[in-house]
Amino acid sequence: MNKLPAGVYPAIVTPFDEAGNIDALSLVRHLAWLESKGCVGVTLAGTTGEGPSLSAVEKRDMLRIAKSAAGGLKVILGVLTSSLSEAKWMVQQAGKNGADAILLMPPSYFRRASVTGVTEWLQDVMDHSPLPVLLYNFPKMSGYGFSVESLSSLRVHPKFAGLKDSSGVLANLALFRSLVGPDDSLFVGDETLLLSAMEAGWTGSISGAANVVPQWLSRLIASWLAGDEASARTLFELILQALVAIRSCPQPETHKAVLKAAGLLSNDSPRLPLKPVEVDDRWDILLSRLGDPFG
Repeated sequence: MNKLPAGVYPAIVTPFDEAGNIDALSLVRHLAWLESKGCVGVTLAGTTGEGPSLSAVEKRDMLRIAKSAAGGLKVILGVLTSSLSEAKWMVQQAGKNGADAILLMPPSYFRRASVTGVTEWLQDVMDHSPLPVLLYNFPKMSGYGFSVESLSSLRVHPKFAGLKDSSGVLANLALFRSLVGPDDSLFVGDETLLLSAMEAGWTGSISGAANVVPQWLSRLIASWLAGDEASARTLFELILQALVAIRSCPQPETHKAVLKAAGLLSNDSPRLPLKPVEVDDRWDILLSRLGDPFG
């Protein structure tokens, strides 16, 4: 069975040092903090982790660092590339270096490719993966949204483990739940849909916002899974405006600025073409309403 444990998996930022290399110390510090706040696992080198800006070797090396310091966290490696050979190499390296699963985005460059072509590309990568594979539905970034046809074809693959949906489309919650099996995982990427996702029988969230507010999201899902739906609904109502505010800021730049201010990252610089940003008053507003998430 490929299903991952339910809960929050922060799509973590990739910390860089002043020279632009991966900052292992900041990565380890961030992982320890996330585990202490109730997270079940983390995803490396995804969209929030600037995956397309990292080389395949850097992703492998970051996985090695993360696995050495992950404690009880599950580790999912993001594979976001249009190169079929690179994707197949990455899933093999993920297996050799202890990842628990793969998050696989469709190839994003060839946007005129047919559904059949993209499906075969994904199947080829899955054929070469020694690990369970979560498919990544994020049409805004990949230019490709999973259809009923394509997902129905892919879900029967023995390495298929489920889906992350960052489309922000409410109707997808019921649709994808109906298309995948009960032992398949479903993670919502848009945190403003988290309560609706749990109501629809989803597994949890692979979340960018969880970089900075992991305990809020972890507590909500833990309450829901424990059968305390009233507490989960109350908490969601309390944090919704904060989640909207966080999502309105440029990411991952803002996450990095906040994490540096909190002392968890040594440097807040993203990799070019992204540039650092200063945290604006939206962060102060959400702190004044909800309390310091780093407290």
